[in-house]
Amino acid sequence: MTSLEKIIHLTTQSEYDCMGDEGRIFDGIDLSKVDVLGQGTKHDICTSSSTKRIVNQNEALGYVTRSGICHSFTANGRCVSMFKTLFTNYCTHDCKYCQNSTEFKRNKTIYSYTPEELARITISLYKGNYIEGLFLSSGISSDENLTTEKMLETLKILKEKYNFAGYIHFKVLPGVSYEYIKQASEMADRLSVNIETPSNNYLSELSSTKNYVKDILKRQYYIKKLEIKKELPAGQTTQLVVGACGESDFDIFKRVLKEYEEMMLKRVYYSVFNPVPGTSLEDINAQPTWREHRLYQMDWLYRVYSFSEKEIKIAFDEEGFLNNKDPKLYIALNTLDSGVDPNEASYDELLRVPGIGPKSAYRIVNYRKKNKIYKREQLQNLGVRTKNATPFLKINGTEYSRIDRWIECQTQ
Repeated sequence: MTSLEKIIHLTTQSEYDCMGDEGRIFDGIDLSKVDVLGQGTKHDICTSSSTKRIVNQNEALGYVTRSGICHSFTANGRCVSMFKTLFTNYCTHDCKYCQNSTEFKRNKTIYSYTPEELARITISLYKGNYIEGLFLSSGISSDENLTTEKMLETLKILKEKYNFAGYIHFKVLPGVSYEYIKQASEMADRLSVNIETPSNNYLSELSSTKNYVKDILKRQYYIKKLEIKKELPAGQTTQLVVGACGESDFDIFKRVLKEYEEMMLKRVYYSVFNPVPGTSLEDINAQPTWREHRLYQMDWLYRVYSFSEKEIKIAFDEEGFLNNKDPKLYIALNTLDSGVDPNEASYDELLRVPGIGPKSAYRIVNYRKKNKIYKREQLQNLGVRTKNATPFLKINGTEYSRIDRWIECQTQ
């Protein structure tokens, strides 16, 4: 059994008899379907989880990149486990990087849930205390409204028949009508539609069946309208496939600015391109995982640290790419010519120092109201990563800079 099959089997063995070889049938549902449709969401992201670790055992405990069960976080920081699945892996679009594409060159079995099947699986996992919510995406038929209608029927069964009140992340299909998006907003906590690339020119290189403005940006605008009306508790997000069509990090950054400023997005997620055997891009080199990580750091500087567009531009090279170096450190190396005094610097000035984040900057500002900061240990006790921060500070009259910035903060 796959990990997800084991969970279902263990969750329900006291209620149902599992039949067939190795429990391949559960309550009338073929578990191969559960496995394949879970695998189909492998590259859909709802929380940043970039890692350089490679785990060779698919059954390994705590394997963060395995599909089927994923995690997201509420506004108060609580982690929510979700059943992540496609409704169907049938799709009429020709995205060159996707295993569900019409361009996929290998044989595959097409699976689709019925709304009742998917609701039953979700409730079984919920009752077993394995999940608290549902992340529902889907392949797209020639009639995206019909596919969405079935997805929405699943939510209605969960809400009305099973009285399910768990967290729901609902993927909006490109081109779907406003009315269906509105219905989704009334039952889901968060909506998202993947923009995939920074512009229509790049998208046209990956798919001939999707229109960037009409099918994607217009749907984002619909979601924005619903959020303004307070009909969407957790807002909307989106995702980009990084490096599938040669776009630069700066191209991505410019689109991200528009997403946050014009579409009111809560988060943008990044997924580095990895070639899937059987797709049109199977021979294209995979992008390094650090590129995804650096984009998240760039995003964090803008969204959380409130760095200006002008400041962040410093981190990009002449060709518009980020280096495999913390962009905040790179910006500091090029802008902080003298040590920052933690006793005098403003909150925003403190945030520009590597090793000082929003929480530690806030603590410093409050601590110094009654105490003078005269040694590094005080800053360390306030949550500052002094290894990173010290080369940029001036403490008790002593400036610790140079050699060059402590060999770029001990090579990060």
